[in-house]
Amino acid sequence: MNEVAQSPRGAVEQAVVLVVDDEPDLLELVGLTLSRMSLKTRTASDLQSARRLLKAERFDLCLTDMRLPDGDGLDLVAWIQENRADLPVAVITAHGNVESAVRALKLGAFDFVSKPLDLGVLRKLVGSAIRLRTAPDEKTADFAPRLLGSSAAMEQLREMIVRVARSQAPVHICGESGTGKELAARMIHGSGARREGPFVAVNCGAIPTELMESELFGHKRGSFTGAVADKKGLVQSAEGGTLFLDEVADLPLHMQVKLLRLVQEKTVRPIGEPREESVDVRILSATHKDLADLVAQGLFREDLFYRINVIELRVPALRERSADIPEIAEAILTRLARRLNATAPKLSAETVQTLQAYRYPGNVRELENVLERALTLSTTDSITPEHIRLRTGAPPAAVEPAAVSGAPAAEGYPALGTQLESLERDAIIKALERTRYNKTAAAKLLGMSFRALRYRIKKLGIE
Repeated sequence: MNEVAQSPRGAVEQAVVLVVDDEPDLLELVGLTLSRMSLKTRTASDLQSARRLLKAERFDLCLTDMRLPDGDGLDLVAWIQENRADLPVAVITAHGNVESAVRALKLGAFDFVSKPLDLGVLRKLVGSAIRLRTAPDEKTADFAPRLLGSSAAMEQLREMIVRVARSQAPVHICGESGTGKELAARMIHGSGARREGPFVAVNCGAIPTELMESELFGHKRGSFTGAVADKKGLVQSAEGGTLFLDEVADLPLHMQVKLLRLVQEKTVRPIGEPREESVDVRILSATHKDLADLVAQGLFREDLFYRINVIELRVPALRERSADIPEIAEAILTRLARRLNATAPKLSAETVQTLQAYRYPGNVRELENVLERALTLSTTDSITPEHIRLRTGAPPAAVEPAAVSGAPAAEGYPALGTQLESLERDAIIKALERTRYNKTAAAKLLGMSFRALRYRIKKLGIE
């Protein structure tokens, strides 16, 4: 063990990096690189020495090789997670050994770098890790907009966001449409080491297939008809920050191959450029679809699935946390009223009950639409059930319409058609939830064809 760079007397306290490797040449190379970054370096050649130093001294980053004389670098990653969970640890892997890197990230590693070392990549990794010392914590971070709700599910989600923000591992955010997946991604970015960098959101389903490669990776002038100038891709625009791939399941297979290269090698090749370019971005992705099911159908690459799904976050549906609806509704009304330079109306107790009883296929986005409509209809400082228009038809407080046959239902007794539709809707929703919204599987469960299920879903307004 030796000290590569001494802290100058009187200087601001230097960050200290522990480098664990049994190759003297690599230790010297890393030590010189970090000293030029004004960082102090301590070294250890095996697991035992590393643990002894970690117990005795303060460090801001641990950089460990995967193969050590007395064990595996993964053992050190696991030990740090148990004993020094606040310390970011990065691993050095053999070239092409992505499986080991993914295992390390799942254990809690901050990031990885491959041999032979690219010093530019190493400097960026170390810089990101050191910036974690000043990253905002859960209590002081100011997220705007933010995920609202005090339910246990949301508390757990926010805790998980703070934890994964300290890593550079790819995160996949799953959940139904309208639950707030992009907000979760922005919170990860805003509470991590990359918060000063750009957050670039890309809707993979909104880019035409023929333009996707150029939009994501850029192109050189003259590389194809219409390429009159060099263009930077969205990936390069996220340099030093976060790239959020929304609806990643909509990527065509040929683009999935190129994304896999980006995730594994951290390089891109613009159209018309003979050489690859290194990029420093953290990749977050999201979709409302079941990626595992798409993999089974051959519509999504299995290797890419495991690379982007190192850490999975699930944003709960609004119907799973109905106790949060009053808080969310109040925040939405306040924002909508501010936009109109008006005072936010209050929700009556009956209105809150009506809102909490609804299932919200469109989740928070649908709740916002319902409240915006109610705000328009209300002429007083209070919103009542009569102002609430839900997807099932008439306001909850109104009398149910007569059956289609024209014969009115008995007073105080709902029409038979309404009862049957309610039962059918509940059965379909339960089947969809049970199959994680796989319509093919849900149709089999219900004993009907896929086309018939799709027709019923549309008719009943389930989505």
